[in-house]
Order: sequence, then C-alpha cells, then structure tokens
Amino acid sequence: MGLEEGQVLDSEVGLEVDEVVGSGILDYRSEALPTWCPGCGYYGITMGITRALNALAIENRNLVVVTGIGCAGRYPFFVRGYGFHCVHGRALPVACGIKMARPELTVVAIGGDGDGLAIGGGHLPHVARRNVDVTYVLFDNAIYGLTKGQASPTTPEGQVTATTPYGTPDAPLNPTLLALAHGASFVARGWAGDFRGGEDLMRRALAHKGFSFLHFVSPCVTFDKVNLTWDRVRADWHAMPEHHDPHDLAGAMALAIDPVRYHGVFREEPRPVWGA
Repeated sequence: MGLEEGQVLDSEVGLEVDEVVGSGILDYRSEALPTWCPGCGYYGITMGITRALNALAIENRNLVVVTGIGCAGRYPFFVRGYGFHCVHGRALPVACGIKMARPELTVVAIGGDGDGLAIGGGHLPHVARRNVDVTYVLFDNAIYGLTKGQASPTTPEGQVTATTPYGTPDAPLNPTLLALAHGASFVARGWAGDFRGGEDLMRRALAHKGFSFLHFVSPCVTFDKVNLTWDRVRADWHAMPEHHDPHDLAGAMALAIDPVRYHGVFREEPRPVWGA
C-alpha cells in the first residue's frame, strides 16, 4: 500500500525535525519561543544565526548578545547565552564595552533599522572606523514594527505608513553603503528567506577579526503590504557577481548602490583590531 500525500509530508517533516535535533542547533536556542508575528522574516534570520553559532561550536558561556529596543530587540530571550537588553539604539556602545572588559568573549550586537539607524545611527561610524571586534547584525524590515508601522530610516520615499499618510517624504538610508563608507572591515547583505545563505554570512562574520556588519533584509508581514513583501524580496534577490573582489572598496560601494539588490559579502579586509 502506497503512502498518502499527507503521510509523505509527515515523513519529510519528521526527517527534518530529526536532523535539527541531532545537529546540536537547539543547544543555542532557549526554552522561550520567539514571539514575532507569524510569517515574519526574523524567524529565518534567527535560524541562520543559530546554525552559524553551532557550526563554529561557540561555547554558550562565551556568547553575549546585545540588543536595543524593537522587534529585533527581543532576540536575547531566544538564544542560550548571555544577553543584554539595553535602551533604544545603544546596542553598539554596550557591546564595545563588554568586548573591552572581556575580549575573549564572542560579542554580537543586534538592532533593527529604526533602533540601529535612527536614534542609534551615530554609533556605527565610530565602531566601524575603530574596527572593534564585534559582530553587528541589522534586521531591516524598513518599518517600525513593534510600535505599529511608522516610517523608519530605510522606508522608501513615498510609502504610506502610520506616520506618513501622504507618503514618506524622506529618501531612505542604505545600510550596506553606510557601513562601507564608515570603513567596516567586513560588510555583507542577506535576506530572511535564505537562512542557509544567512548561516554562511554569519559564520564568516563571526570568524572575522574586526568589525563585522551584516545587513539582513526582511519582510514585515503585518505593517508592510507593498514594499518588502515576500514576493518582492524574493524576486529582488541576486547573488553577488563572481568577479567581485571583497578587497575592492570602490567596487563594493558601486554594488551597494546598484538598483540590482545584491546579497553576499561586499567587503572582507584585514585591518588592525581596536584594543589589540
């Protein structure tokens, strides 16, 4: 007797669950389940980060995750390691203080596009130019999700939001370009639907000695129905050109402003590490 379609699906899901349980990935997840909206891209980003931590076998006791306020700010609750949930926009300076006090630790700062580029935007240039050995992951859904859909620094010009009923009048920031311009020694961009690609980017960022900046683009399924929808983000995803040299800063900046949305490593440049 052959298996019915539902039975085949159940079997495939069971195999995937067995693979996850046996991989050690769950050693990096806390007992608290993520509370983001169903369909949020942050689940995919979380999977990529978790898989990277597992692949590098980073000890839980040596991991510190620092966040500010926002949807991304909830992250320390969901990871098994030390967490620091600080005030709005201050994840980077707190992460730098932790790294200075305990340089042997793996320190990861996580922020959203509002948290990291609005009130916290002034910290990025100085951490990047000093090349502090922390990894900064920007969850970018181009909207203030936690506070109900206001325009953020990356919201496209003209988009209608809770605070811009006639369309956003401001030009958006380009986080990847900003990190390159400020001198970050590792800069990469990924998207929420490619968690295996996100794992690779995160693994390379964590292994990099110096300041690592990861820009992850993600849909907000609750408050954005027109811009970063799953269909649009998926259609806009393009792999980094094979000919790109990550030591070529001018080339990286040209790709960052290209209308084609490239994902991958833009820059990977050895530089003296701050405090070393």
